[in-house]
Amino acid sequence: MRAILLFSMAAVLAATSLQTGTAAERNVIFFITDDQSPTLGCYGDPVAQTPAIDAVAADGTLFHNAFATTASCSASRSVVMSGLHNHANGQYGHAHAFHKFDSFHNVISLSLPRVMADAGYRTGHIGKYHVAPEEVYRFQTYFKANPRSPIEMAEKVRDFIAADSEQPFFLYFAMSDPHRGGGIDQTSELDLKPDLFGNKPNRGAFPGVEEVFYDPADMPIPHFLSDTPETREELAQYYQSVSRIDQGVARLRSILEEADLWDDTMLIFTSDHGMAFAGGKTTVYEGGLRVPFVVRDPYQTERGVESQAMISHIDITPSILDFAGGLDREKNQPKQMVDANQYWRDKDYAAKENRGPRKGLQSYHGRSWVPILGDAEAQHWEEIFASHTFHEIQMYYPMRVIRDRDYKLIWNIAHGLPYPFASDLWKASSFQAQLQKSMDAPYGQKTVGEYINRPAFEFYKISEDPHEAKNLATDPAYAEQLQEYKDRLKGLQKRMNDPWIMKWDYE
Repeated sequence: MRAILLFSMAAVLAATSLQTGTAAERNVIFFITDDQSPTLGCYGDPVAQTPAIDAVAADGTLFHNAFATTASCSASRSVVMSGLHNHANGQYGHAHAFHKFDSFHNVISLSLPRVMADAGYRTGHIGKYHVAPEEVYRFQTYFKANPRSPIEMAEKVRDFIAADSEQPFFLYFAMSDPHRGGGIDQTSELDLKPDLFGNKPNRGAFPGVEEVFYDPADMPIPHFLSDTPETREELAQYYQSVSRIDQGVARLRSILEEADLWDDTMLIFTSDHGMAFAGGKTTVYEGGLRVPFVVRDPYQTERGVESQAMISHIDITPSILDFAGGLDREKNQPKQMVDANQYWRDKDYAAKENRGPRKGLQSYHGRSWVPILGDAEAQHWEEIFASHTFHEIQMYYPMRVIRDRDYKLIWNIAHGLPYPFASDLWKASSFQAQLQKSMDAPYGQKTVGEYINRPAFEFYKISEDPHEAKNLATDPAYAEQLQEYKDRLKGLQKRMNDPWIMKWDYE
């Protein structure tokens, strides 16, 4: 009888444990979208319907000056997952198909999913991956769902989030929205019809999603686009895709709250780079590099903070690792640092491959922003460095950037070439409408011809010219400042082990 009673009590305790969960604290969800600018209500966008993300921002820290280092999908994601600029981690461009770029094998010492696992985390991934090699950026668990269907994605990871485990979890949640795709809107009356941006045709809806439809007449026009019917229709599709993303955030929050984990989980929301319009994606203009960035740290006492500090995608991996307690702040590397050379010596298939440069893969380029969360007055970087080389394999056009709060210098290293277009941006109705008029037709702050044929240097007084409308590179009045920023850019390239630094000496 006593044995039966003890068994019954154990069963009750086990059931209670399953209901309440014993999940660890300091969990992390990293939510990254695909080709999204800060078009959110919390950023003051006048039409965006994004209540879930806005609520996270109101309960956390919103960064107004967050920058990607390159406006290209694979290259940017490699920066996010390594804490290194893409020219240093080796992921110069797209990973998939014939593009064939991948990161150096020795990046494994710094790789986000690897170091989080070493710090004691359960690591999971769902949605877009788009980096290589998988051995370097390996998660312990992969989940499959339509990366355009946020409710389906969130439900797929419900059990992973709520698992009864003493280990905290790290979840990399990567949507394909609002990337272009899914065909064109055949209901449009325009000759040049808009891309659907992943939306269902004929006002269809993804499972569990209440689609939000936008009127093209209401669209705010970004400074790098022209106000045309084609642009407005494409923006309406883009905004619908953004609102669908928001519902994924809402569902993840409800899952966390149901599991009593909302106050034990950091939620980070950002994008790989700016929106997929010419003037945004693949460029190093503000439209390409500026990204939304919201962090909700449940352990911060100050909430609803709006920060003007400049942060960069290179900061993401060391920051998440810092939150997890696994960052050696003094050395700016993981506390549990893997000896990459030793690791690969035990892997015969990679033993003779080019595993990476002899120096530069021992510490992060970025630094943790965890200490400044909740502090509206805190600063982070005094200057931002951007590094772009490829998007698609056909698109060699290396650019390097230094930007602070006063000036921005762009070095178009391959300026003798016409600016190459991503295939989806070239055929975009918003661009084709202007291209078909003439090379002198306006496109944002430039003409079509000026957009395609770029000078060696672009120098903007960004504090007074945030839309990058007036290039001061040939103005004698700014010759001294231009030289100063060239020297500073070269210094950053040297410090970041940039192979393209040699282009200052020839070509």
